[in-house]
Amino acid sequence: MTDNARLLIYSHDSFGLGHLRRCRTIAHHLVEQIKDLSVLILSGSPIIGSFDFKTRVDFIRIPGVIKLRNGDYTPLGLHIDLDKTLEMRRSIIEHAAEIFDPHVFLVDKEPLGLRGEVECTLRMLKDRGSHLVLGLRDVMDDPASLEEEWRRKNVVPALKQLYDEIWIYGTPEMGNPLAQIPGTRMLTGKTRFTGYLRRHVSESVGLEPTIEIPDEPYILVTTGGGGDGEELIDWVVSAYETDPSLPNPAVVLMGPFMNRDTRAAFLERAQRLPKLTMLTFAARTEPLFDRAIGIVAMGGYNTFCEILSFGKPSLIVPRTTPRLEQAIRAERAEELGLLGMLPDDGVRDPRTMAARLHAIGGWPAPKADATEGMLDGLGRITDFMRPWLERDAVVHRLPSRRRA
Repeated sequence: MTDNARLLIYSHDSFGLGHLRRCRTIAHHLVEQIKDLSVLILSGSPIIGSFDFKTRVDFIRIPGVIKLRNGDYTPLGLHIDLDKTLEMRRSIIEHAAEIFDPHVFLVDKEPLGLRGEVECTLRMLKDRGSHLVLGLRDVMDDPASLEEEWRRKNVVPALKQLYDEIWIYGTPEMGNPLAQIPGTRMLTGKTRFTGYLRRHVSESVGLEPTIEIPDEPYILVTTGGGGDGEELIDWVVSAYETDPSLPNPAVVLMGPFMNRDTRAAFLERAQRLPKLTMLTFAARTEPLFDRAIGIVAMGGYNTFCEILSFGKPSLIVPRTTPRLEQAIRAERAEELGLLGMLPDDGVRDPRTMAARLHAIGGWPAPKADATEGMLDGLGRITDFMRPWLERDAVVHRLPSRRRA
């Protein structure tokens, strides 16, 4: 093993929790498996400090930005110009990479970073001999929208010229985001499917001391970060308001990015509904999934990994804006018999949701034989990473290239 092997992970985190949780899961597994590996995560998440990190995993919080519903960005906390915020982010990223000098640079989801902020860092590290990896979700968006986005951002040349490998965090059965993008056929040789990232209760000690949940079987309702989850939560709360005969209580995880006034309104309504437990945020979601008898969720990547890992009957109500990612993933998973899907028709009749909540025993659940081989992602990522961190001929050449 190379002394002080180093992995740098970039996660732009303009909205939600998905990118940060995925990167954190990968980092924690790698330091458990690879002795003396240090992992540094660059993240714009405003709540990264709310999570615990294992020894030899640390983070740098870069100034946050938020993607608005119209697609524009705005600084999250600083009352300064967006261009100046992005300039600070680029500078912090590049200087951190220069000093940390990683053997591997893993970029999550955005090939060139937010507004191209990692392109200079990618070129600098490539000249130094770092191994450059892009990690993509199983589903990014519908092909036409992804093609237009990548054309506008000039992504495909970077995939060809800068990246050594492209990892898809899923299986071919669930989708290949590169398959229908013109000009990417030559990338097949550097593309690898990892499988999904298995989650364990052992990843966390247990529920946070401040969290109390029902002793009886409950349904977990989760919207991830919560910034766009108010429709789903309103639908579930309305179902409990409409049908007091619903037998199972629900634990509703609203998410830390939900609008404050919206969250307050939900809490006020829930005070009149004894079967509802409302939570704003839980850093350790695995115990909540493990103890639930069923899941109602929007169907983001991390939630899907948890559904597969814990084998729970699940009802997915996917969002369709600003991306079709969740809807595409839910449709494919339903076809494979892994979960059930309830499209949001815009009306959201409480009786429709109540009927589904009554029928929890009949929801599809991932079976062990159906998920065989789907949850090997962390092991495969370790295998992919190991040659670039162990003492071999390839890595022996890296220091001379770095310091040249």
